[in-house]
Amino acid sequence: MASTDTKRDAIRGVPMFARLGDRQLEEIGRLADEVDVAAGHVLMREGAIGEEFFIILAGQVEVQRGGTVIRTLGPGDFLGEISLIDHGPRSATATCISACRLLVLAHREFNTLLADFPDIERQVLVALAERVRTLDPQAVH
Repeated sequence: MASTDTKRDAIRGVPMFARLGDRQLEEIGRLADEVDVAAGHVLMREGAIGEEFFIILAGQVEVQRGGTVIRTLGPGDFLGEISLIDHGPRSATATCISACRLLVLAHREFNTLLADFPDIERQVLVALAERVRTLDPQAVH
């Protein structure tokens, strides 16, 4: 596990957290677990119940829907928010295609993060809206 300063610096490197102060970054560090996972590790499966939100610190994650690759995510990107927001099943499968370092927030910590940091909540919701627009051609714009 990283030291508090190292973890804080890693969190600061995530674009949605870049403008936060040290105390706020430390609070996020307290809420989030920093984990290393191997290439090939499946973070979530389409149709499964979602319990975690992931922020990529290092590595690449491939996202598939219906067996088709829809995007590749890298450092600074996040995933898993959709099923935590709507309590529905995962909308895609996400697999690490390289070794990854991730920040992981469980459902309760994710909700705490959004409640305590309105700017972050807005960024997550804007990203969610962008994903809906990009991935669902039937979405009303």
